[in-house]
Amino acid sequence: MIRPQIIAPAGNLKKLKIAVNYGADAVYAGLSSFSLRSRAAKEFDETSFAEGIKYAHDRGVQVYATVNGFHVSAQIEGLKRHLALLAELKPDALIIASIGAMKLAREIAPNIPIHVSTQANILNYEDALVYKELGAKRVVIARELGLKDACDIAKNADIEIEAFVHGSMCFAYSGRCLISAVQSGRRSNLGACANDCRFPYELYAKNPENNALFRVVEDDLGTHIFNSKDLKLANYIDKIMEKNAINAFKIEGRTKSEYYVACATRTYKQAVLDTLNNQFDAKKYDDELNTLKSRGFTDGYLMARPYEKEDTQNHETSIMQGTMQVHGFSENGKSIASKGVIKTGFEYEIFAPLNAKIEFVSNEIGEIYKRDDKYFCKFKKLINENKKEFIELHSGNVNEILSPSLLPEFSFLRA
Repeated sequence: MIRPQIIAPAGNLKKLKIAVNYGADAVYAGLSSFSLRSRAAKEFDETSFAEGIKYAHDRGVQVYATVNGFHVSAQIEGLKRHLALLAELKPDALIIASIGAMKLAREIAPNIPIHVSTQANILNYEDALVYKELGAKRVVIARELGLKDACDIAKNADIEIEAFVHGSMCFAYSGRCLISAVQSGRRSNLGACANDCRFPYELYAKNPENNALFRVVEDDLGTHIFNSKDLKLANYIDKIMEKNAINAFKIEGRTKSEYYVACATRTYKQAVLDTLNNQFDAKKYDDELNTLKSRGFTDGYLMARPYEKEDTQNHETSIMQGTMQVHGFSENGKSIASKGVIKTGFEYEIFAPLNAKIEFVSNEIGEIYKRDDKYFCKFKKLINENKKEFIELHSGNVNEILSPSLLPEFSFLRA
């Protein structure tokens, strides 16, 4: 059985490090406006991108650089310079959508493998074969593709296949959206999508005979005529792996939170490992992924069930907050920054990388203990390195408090 890679989003250097520590086999990240998430790409400069590649490589994790925008002629010279820079930085692959960009990559960075972006709309093995002839090592199949067709590509094209398994979905076909460009001048296919499909709209119907106009209302929050639920395929990882066709599972979310990266990466890695060890447990993955903010979940297209719909969407607010909230984050394991509210006497669950070692203690600062296979922290006092004591800490407070004992790096406190 193929052991699929878990490919996690890296919106900045910290998120890259979190993804690596939480089990990613590869991360994808952008540098410059040639990526389809230009906001996330601005989080990296040449120095931090190089640092990220070294950090990942030192830990056996690959880095895929996104060059997956659709570029106008005025951008070509800049694209050439960007590809030359990436040739020096040496990521493990370039994710490309445009065949012109692919041609330039073969000329300018011939030693870096090419992965064809999902934006290229690959739906069949003939398409995959064309990209293979153009030099591609892997294709990221269209989100609209079913598993049977993915298996046909694997059988007939003999090329690596990557598929999205989690994250935001575009209501437009393979992300080919123009609404953002029309409404705000931000072009989605150049990486500047404003997520206009998530907005509430007022929808009106007009009778042309008498010009009567009336508003069509979904609820008090407006009419969400474009908004898609979030993709979640954790419950089907075992069935997908049984087909032995998919080489990599991809998680969307370069602009999402640090906790999102950690939780989604760890959960899908756990699902893969559990499948290989005959310990698959769909409820366990559901419980974890439900802690994340979402717009409700959908099975999407890979596991096609067009006549069955699960109503997991929250109709009270535009986004569901998740069953857990992050209250603290520790990058070094020694000190903890507040991300919500931290106070004494309150129980926080410790969320850490898989198989991380956590020491049980009870001292003047607090206690760390285990219950029902979960680890918890409870503070007796909130104190920083300078011995300053606090009553409680709120998000935005720059002070970091000491942990009762050394936690794994990049640990979260949630409740």
